[in-house]
Amino acid sequence: MDSSPAKSASSHQSLAAESLRADPRVAEARRLIAAAVSEHSSSIGGTRGANPSLVSEYKALLERLGAARGGPPFWPYLASGLGNGPYVELADGSVKLDFISGIGVHGCGHSHPAMIDAAIDAALEDTVMQGNLQQHPPSLRMCERLIAMASESGAKIDHCLLSTSGAMANENALKIALHHKSPADRVIAFDNAFAGRTLAMAAVTDRPNYRMGLPLALSVDYLPFRDPADPERSTRAALDELRRLLKRHPGRYGAFWAEPIAGEGGYYPGSHEFFAALCKPLRDEGVPIIFDEVQSFSRSSRPFAFQHYGLDEFADIITVGKITQVCATLYGEAFKPKAPILSQTFTGSSSSIATGLAMLDQLNSGGCFGAAGENMKRHQYFADGLEELGKKYPLRGPYGEGMMIGFTPADGTFERAKRLMTIMYEVGLLGFVCGSDPTRIRFLPPPATTTRKHIDDALSLLEQSLEKFVQQI
Repeated sequence: MDSSPAKSASSHQSLAAESLRADPRVAEARRLIAAAVSEHSSSIGGTRGANPSLVSEYKALLERLGAARGGPPFWPYLASGLGNGPYVELADGSVKLDFISGIGVHGCGHSHPAMIDAAIDAALEDTVMQGNLQQHPPSLRMCERLIAMASESGAKIDHCLLSTSGAMANENALKIALHHKSPADRVIAFDNAFAGRTLAMAAVTDRPNYRMGLPLALSVDYLPFRDPADPERSTRAALDELRRLLKRHPGRYGAFWAEPIAGEGGYYPGSHEFFAALCKPLRDEGVPIIFDEVQSFSRSSRPFAFQHYGLDEFADIITVGKITQVCATLYGEAFKPKAPILSQTFTGSSSSIATGLAMLDQLNSGGCFGAAGENMKRHQYFADGLEELGKKYPLRGPYGEGMMIGFTPADGTFERAKRLMTIMYEVGLLGFVCGSDPTRIRFLPPPATTTRKHIDDALSLLEQSLEKFVQQI
């Protein structure tokens, strides 16, 4: 068979699909769509209230949604389908400053031209979904890019399995670890851990309410997480508990589950010293180490938070999702399953894979990474603003790392935090609760597009919200 470059190029050019993508009519359609989106989104540059003429219809839509899904949504949020960076227009005509981004999903904000252009590519695909029996070249490119990013500073990562949700990525990670360590059947995680809402992930997640009425799928033991106020004491406490557990259940642990930066648990940052102290005895015992980066990916000084903390040597299995659009489980050759335990009909939509690749491009071109990169600089700017507000209002913090930032309002009860979050929503700022005892409010601004002007707007809206909040407590 002739596999010369000339022959390969000729074959590539003869593809009907390539002829379609190169068709000048497609190029003109792209240009027209980009121009139309730019023209209409340009009017969305700041928050505004609802259009009174749309309020009644909007309320009816929300009631129908609540009836269809068996309960009302957490927010009265229905998007119109258009936005501009961190600003999003809702179907009632209001505009919000979206600093939660679908809990970290919309890394470019709303209606970004690169994301729309990538979605057009996906719309030209022959199928809406890619899967186990059908993959396409962009699937390969996404896998290879994530592997390269994960292994760029020494982590032994060789393989990548795409999936449709963070919970599924985490489920696959746990299957890989337990299969590798069979017959070990216990898991070690952290207090306040969140891994997802499947049966297995609900067992790992340290939220009893999320397991209410469900059978216990796994035996999970919990370690205390790092306390930024007393890192040495909390490291000793976690290490002492880890040693106790390893001694109590020798050879029984099939996985250590860790979010390098606690997300749902309350935006507690880790550190190299903390994780290295725990990972060394785990490595000595042969316990697979899983870093859950579904929320933390792309939000620190490095693409992965485990890299940010210099933990490459300990990364056995890694999960990503949310901002990557398509989710994935990454693992080393040593953990390659010896049985057909990994397969699924859908590995991701054509659109999520195309926009995921575009998202990685935007994160790189936006200068997000580096010790003095935009993620860390914007964190400091935002943190300084929150500290100033804390001098005037009942606000403690800030907490978090990079483009994961939060604060504790008032006494940290869920009721008070939810009340402030509701006021923020009404004023036009989207943040969300996290943690328990205390409950915090968190922000996940889009890393690729957030500017200091957007942060200033967020701080101004937050101050308006706090002013109303203190009048009600």
